[in-house]
Amino acid sequence: MLDVVIIGGGPAGLSAGLWCDELGLDTLVLESAEVTGGQLRSVFNQIKNYPGCSFENGAELADGLAQQLIDSDVDLWTNVEIDRVDLKAMKALLRSGEELRSVFTIVATGVRRKELGIPGERELSGKGVIHSGVRERELYTGKDVCIVGGGDAAAENALLLAEVCPTVTVVHRGKSLRARREFTEQLHTNHCITVFPESVVTSILGDEKVEAVEIRRKDAIKPFQMAVSGVLIRIGVSPNTELFRDQLTLDDRGYIVVNGQHETSIANVFAIGDVSNPLAPTICSATGGGATAAKVIASRLRRSSR
Repeated sequence: MLDVVIIGGGPAGLSAGLWCDELGLDTLVLESAEVTGGQLRSVFNQIKNYPGCSFENGAELADGLAQQLIDSDVDLWTNVEIDRVDLKAMKALLRSGEELRSVFTIVATGVRRKELGIPGERELSGKGVIHSGVRERELYTGKDVCIVGGGDAAAENALLLAEVCPTVTVVHRGKSLRARREFTEQLHTNHCITVFPESVVTSILGDEKVEAVEIRRKDAIKPFQMAVSGVLIRIGVSPNTELFRDQLTLDDRGYIVVNGQHETSIANVFAIGDVSNPLAPTICSATGGGATAAKVIASRLRRSSR
């Protein structure tokens, strides 16, 4: 019987693990991937807004957090597949057959990037479907690309790729871009960037690599094809809550509903990080949430032992 099981090894889960160790709690962190870090592993630009520190990229921060956890007394299991959880009974059944029990559970499963769900998207992943404009920019120097999305991430990547690509086409569903004004003003004045509002990409075309996209505009009778060598999809994220949907209270977008102490609808179950924070999904709020949950848990364990 553990004091705390933390499901998820992103910045929120790692922070919670470190604080649990600081507070003397018997803790296990479970991560489904081979390495910890979560969405940090997809941040390839410099991190300059983490108070008191700067990092060349998300991996550098993730590695630092992971090393701190390794140096602590907290157990960390990676490559772990959870078959199911019973949060009221505080049990987690792993795909390996092991059953874990704890007094408290912290859910820190984060989010994942949304997919379009169109032909060619998965088939051409890594073959022209771009994962990161920062990391893969050199590969697309001198090539035409298409970006799907209208938020900050889409706009930032469009501006970045426009520095090296002859044309960048931004396709988004809305009448206007959702990105910050500082980005949209640059987009509309950059001669390399064309914006298609009220439009959707319906297919990514190509045999061995991306060759074109099919675009349907709201005011057009038929879709049309545009030759491109790369497609970057940035249409938002979805919370990783499949394990908990029949147990925890979720909002209309699938995020876990919590109170100010990160408590969920089930006693002794907490949720931290992006999986419960659609309004301010930042590294700072994730690590802060980990500290808060750990301190609340430690306080309750002390009271119950009196």
